[in-house]
Amino acid sequence: MNLLKDKSQIGIDYLNYHKTIEELLAEGKTSGTNHSEDYIHYTKMNLQRMNRYLKTVDINEDLSALIQSIDKPLIFLVLAEAWCGDVAQNLPTIHKMVDLNPNWQMRIVWRDENLDLMNQYLTNGGISIPKVIVLDATSFEELTVWGPRPAEVQAMVMDYKKDQKGIPYMEFVKEVHLWYAKDKGQRLQGEWKAIFDSLKGS
Repeated sequence: MNLLKDKSQIGIDYLNYHKTIEELLAEGKTSGTNHSEDYIHYTKMNLQRMNRYLKTVDINEDLSALIQSIDKPLIFLVLAEAWCGDVAQNLPTIHKMVDLNPNWQMRIVWRDENLDLMNQYLTNGGISIPKVIVLDATSFEELTVWGPRPAEVQAMVMDYKKDQKGIPYMEFVKEVHLWYAKDKGQRLQGEWKAIFDSLKGS
């Protein structure tokens, strides 16, 4: 059994992921098993964020050229959930990058329905998402892994977990989303440029 191959085959592409979230919200639901008012609210906010990123974020010219110069067929296998803010902040930009290369495809699976895969890609023992597993599209070999967030945001999260300094969790979440709003996907693109440079050289 090749777990990465099996999950890639059941995954959905970004446009179907987006459509599924809209359909879930229309039914008063989100992904996973927690359909609380809070989680529905998070999902609505995330749909707005995703729509905004699709309209406003451009992949810079150097990164676009690098992506289009890589002839290796790749699969970007993503663990995600509709209610997760980090997924909404990062996935549209990654989708735009993947979409620039006709030999690449994104396949998204729901974290909570695929814990057998998630448990192979923990972050400090936690099931943080998104996790993006880049695979060779022919052999389904894992080439690299990214996630769950840009390094600077991850450092913010780790610092908060060590010392909350009296800051309520929802206030901290606002700080994180403000960071994303100011950055506009630039740090994310920088991290992926390093990944693609490595893949091209391998």
